[in-house]
This record gives sequence, structure tokens and C-alpha cells, in this order.
Amino acid sequence: MTEGIPRDIGKALADIDITRPNVARVYDYFVGGKDNFAADREFANKAMDIAPKAPLAAQANRMFLRRVVSYLAGEAGITQFLDIGSGLPTAGNTSEVAHEINPNAHVVYVDNDPVVYTHSKALLADSVTVDIINADIRDPATILTDPAVLRLLDFDRPIGLLLLAVLHHIEDHEDPAWIVARLRDAMPSGSYLAISSFRMPGPELPELRAKTIEGEKLLAQGLGSGRWREEEELRTWFGDWELLPPGFVSLLEWRPPTPEHIERDEVYHSFFGGLARKK
Repeated sequence: MTEGIPRDIGKALADIDITRPNVARVYDYFVGGKDNFAADREFANKAMDIAPKAPLAAQANRMFLRRVVSYLAGEAGITQFLDIGSGLPTAGNTSEVAHEINPNAHVVYVDNDPVVYTHSKALLADSVTVDIINADIRDPATILTDPAVLRLLDFDRPIGLLLLAVLHHIEDHEDPAWIVARLRDAMPSGSYLAISSFRMPGPELPELRAKTIEGEKLLAQGLGSGRWREEEELRTWFGDWELLPPGFVSLLEWRPPTPEHIERDEVYHSFFGGLARKK
């Protein structure tokens, strides 16, 4: 281990493989970031052969995050956030948006990716309101009992739980519904749950549906996972929490900043999100 580097960060650095595409780095490339390598860009370009608007989908998800966090930190008065599957800390991340509204807001990022953990730890070295833990969404108990989570989040007060662009990387046999239910149950009354996930286009769009299935195969081959699920299944992940208007909709339709015309393209039909509140 390199002298002067903390043990946990040193281990994460040793685990980084730049010869294989990586979910977080491909996403970073799509949103215009610089924390990616040749393998990530090569995979991203292959993905765009099938889905030319893939970068726009990643950008739509980032804008959805900004709008959700702005609403929660502002109008909803949420002062603490748990962002699971946070990805690389590109511009407009959760803590950046929240702190523009409330500089004292607490944010805990969660990711199991060594690239994400290493970059985030370096950026958050001097922060007292933000931290990241290296943990896997498939193990919610470990996340909920982590010392950093318990230090920064008060489970007697409402929490903004963010599961953005992460559940579509959970396979069916890993039971995403069970994972979300465990996390929902741990949240206090008045908490909010934001979800964004790939949505399989309906049968009324057979050509787009077939192209989406091809894209799913590419993700599985290159990144190991990536599922487009039927809308009915995605909606169940909110449980009995109250969906806020406009409901579970295309990311492009969730409280857009301007009333401009929205093109009903593959991004519109294939990436949905929503925000719900626990009574």
C-alpha cells in the first residue's frame, strides 16, 4: 500500500480494473465527466450504436436527481439524505444541490464501486456533513447500521432516501422488491423515497421494445447487469407510500423546469421515476 494513503482507500485503489467497462465510469462518460477510461468509452460507443440517445438518458437522470433534491431540501424541508448507488461525484450531486439550499444538510452516499468510493472519499476529506460508505444495496442491514450512517442521519426524523438508476442493476434473483421494502421499513414517518429505473416500453411500441431487449443483452455482456422492467413491477417498489404528483412518470415529465414540448422518444418511454412520502 502506498505510504500516506488510508488503508480503506488503498484497498479500493488496488481493486480498480481499468481494462473492463464499469457502470459508474460509463455513466460518468455519458454525463460529460472525465473519470473514465478507454474501456468505458469503447463500451459506451457500442451502446450508442443500439441506443444513440443513451447519453441523454443518463443526463435526464442527473436532472431528475437535481429536481428531486431541490424539492426535498426546499419545499419539503428535508435536512438529511441517504443516496444509495450514488455513482461518481459529478457536478450537481446530492450534497451539492442540497447545500445550495441548506448548507447544514447531512448526506450519506452509498456505493459498492471502488472507483466511486475512492473519488468520493478524496473529495469529502474535510466535510463534516457528508460522507460515503463502501457498501452494497443488496445488504440493506449493513448500510442501515454503518457507523457513518448512524453518525450523520437521525432515524427519528424524516430522511430523503434516493435509489436512482441503481435498482435496474439488481437481478431478479436478488429480489429488488425485498431490498426496497427493507429500506422503506427503516425510514421514519415523513420520509421520502425517490426511485428512477429503466422501464420496458409497452406492447404498443413493438419496435422500441425489441431494441430495448437488445440493449439489455449488451448491458449484461459488458457491465454484468441491466434490466428494463415492466412499469407495473416498478410501481410496487413504492409500497403503500403516497406518490407525489405527477406520479411515476417519464423522467422528462417529472416536474420539468419549463413547459417546453417533450419529445416522446426512447428516453421518454424507457426511463421512469417518481417520489413518494411515508405517512
